[in-house]
Amino acid sequence: MHEADALDILQRVFGYPAFRGQQAEIIGHVAGGGDALVLMPTGGGKSLCYQIPALLRPGVGVVVSPLIALMQDQVDALRLAGVRAAFLNSSLDFEAVVDTERRLMRGELDLVYVAPERLLTERFIGLLDQLEESGRLALFAIDEAHCVSQWGHDFRPEYIQLSTLHERYPHIPRIALTATADDLTRQEIVSRLGLDTAEIFVSSFDRPNIRYSVVERDNPRRQLLAFLGEHRGEAGIVYCLSRRKVDETAAWLGEHGIAALPYHAGLDAATRQRNQQRFLREDGIVMVATIAFGMGIDKPDVRFVAHLDLPKSLEAYYQETGRAGRDGEPSEAWMTYGLNDVVIHRQMIEDGGSPDEQKRVERQKLDAMLAYCESAQCRRVVLLGYFGEAATPCGNCDVCLDPPQVWDGTIAAQKALSAALRTGQRFGAGHLIDILRGKATEKVKQCGHDGLPTFGVGADFDDMAWRSVFRQLLAAGLLEADAQAYGALKLTEAARPVLKGETRLTLRRHTPRAKGKSARTGAEGRRDSIVAAPADAPCFEALRAWRAEQAREQGVPAYVILHDRTLHELAAQRPQAQEALRQIAGIGQAKAERYGAALLDLLATFDSATA
Repeated sequence: MHEADALDILQRVFGYPAFRGQQAEIIGHVAGGGDALVLMPTGGGKSLCYQIPALLRPGVGVVVSPLIALMQDQVDALRLAGVRAAFLNSSLDFEAVVDTERRLMRGELDLVYVAPERLLTERFIGLLDQLEESGRLALFAIDEAHCVSQWGHDFRPEYIQLSTLHERYPHIPRIALTATADDLTRQEIVSRLGLDTAEIFVSSFDRPNIRYSVVERDNPRRQLLAFLGEHRGEAGIVYCLSRRKVDETAAWLGEHGIAALPYHAGLDAATRQRNQQRFLREDGIVMVATIAFGMGIDKPDVRFVAHLDLPKSLEAYYQETGRAGRDGEPSEAWMTYGLNDVVIHRQMIEDGGSPDEQKRVERQKLDAMLAYCESAQCRRVVLLGYFGEAATPCGNCDVCLDPPQVWDGTIAAQKALSAALRTGQRFGAGHLIDILRGKATEKVKQCGHDGLPTFGVGADFDDMAWRSVFRQLLAAGLLEADAQAYGALKLTEAARPVLKGETRLTLRRHTPRAKGKSARTGAEGRRDSIVAAPADAPCFEALRAWRAEQAREQGVPAYVILHDRTLHELAAQRPQAQEALRQIAGIGQAKAERYGAALLDLLATFDSATA
């Protein structure tokens, strides 16, 4: 296999001028018959790493995917690019299954997407046997390979049985792909899928086009609305912890003129499917969801992911925020969180049925999530550092753009720790703050806490400032929330040196924001704008309307026709001939032949209008 052949397919079929990162190396290795494990962030171009080798090798590439709802869109995109692709899953009736199987055996397919449950049936294994015997099995691609991990929330038992592929077809190359950065999961994939001799390709997990921002919770709905005000007409996801909160938030956003839909496991299957299809196929839909919505969301133009509640770990946060900006365009990951999040997550861990060792791991992961939120360091440095990747300050997160002030918080910490200690470590932050501020509430008086030496010693701080201190003491591991005692704050061993004055403590300074103003999340702080230049905007909107009409006619998502990035380039360059059209990224031969005349006609109207 010559690299020139792979590059020719990239340009002619998919319409991209050059490979990115390790793509060329991975494609060469798999096309040459080697096994590979590919760890690449969402939006890094994983699909091409098996699609192009499947086109280079004789026979059909078999893609194992757990994402039945999205196979149709993936196959539609390939067909529009001129690739002979199909899928086999439970959404097809018997007649359609038989027709696809016949095309497969007649050599009429380049790629077939299969759910793991179907691949492991005797019927499908029989088809694979025939393909191998006749030399028409190109490769196996195992997408979302982290589903093999029993420790992960995406675990699929069928994935463990995929080791059958190596045992039964040892000479057919396999490529396993995932966007999960966790080292434990990586080892599990290698072990369970028998990839011990596979070449491992690890890309940087940095997503430089995503801006990370964390704001302390004040009025979360109003904060969210202010954030969404900077993303009018854009697609995004808002994550909430509970189903009830999903429903209420979606309804509230709808009342404020935002096209928002709910998604969670409590909705019936038809409603979930309908809402997911609208999100994938329409422009500007905001999906309000629990983590039941997410894995494998293939929509490239998700411009933001917002969290109204704290994720349970940095792995979960990375996966969820990674659904933004798959097309490489500027996108945002925004989160609001507060002390109550810590209590809720602690409660969930302690009430869960996990073994003690697993609970210990979950508590450590939550601590790391807290430390990320309260860090005065660049968000990207902390996030990538957690996954073992060194990074320098990014200039594209809230900490870099608006560096927090730090101060010697030792005395404030001592006051807070003392208040917890003197009240028997049986109360939450709200009660302790009342004591520190000298508020003689009914509860404070009933408990006799208005007579404590710590009563009123923190009157110079307001509630929000003290909440910031308590959050940072939790994040630093000096306090822990006792889930069995309704979030009572208890001192850890690490608190003793601070309490005794043996250790100094540096804290982030709480800075009140103007009412109704969110963190630097809007156009003022964006590194780059997704919005077309003023002169190109009318042309871009006309292209977007044309694309929407094509998508409706063909029953596919708009991004399957052309990505936003391609529309922006068309609006900026306005090619006037087929040859120039083919130079636009994302327009391969098949799309140029199918849509070229219509696009050139549309672009010509703008050139004549501006002439």
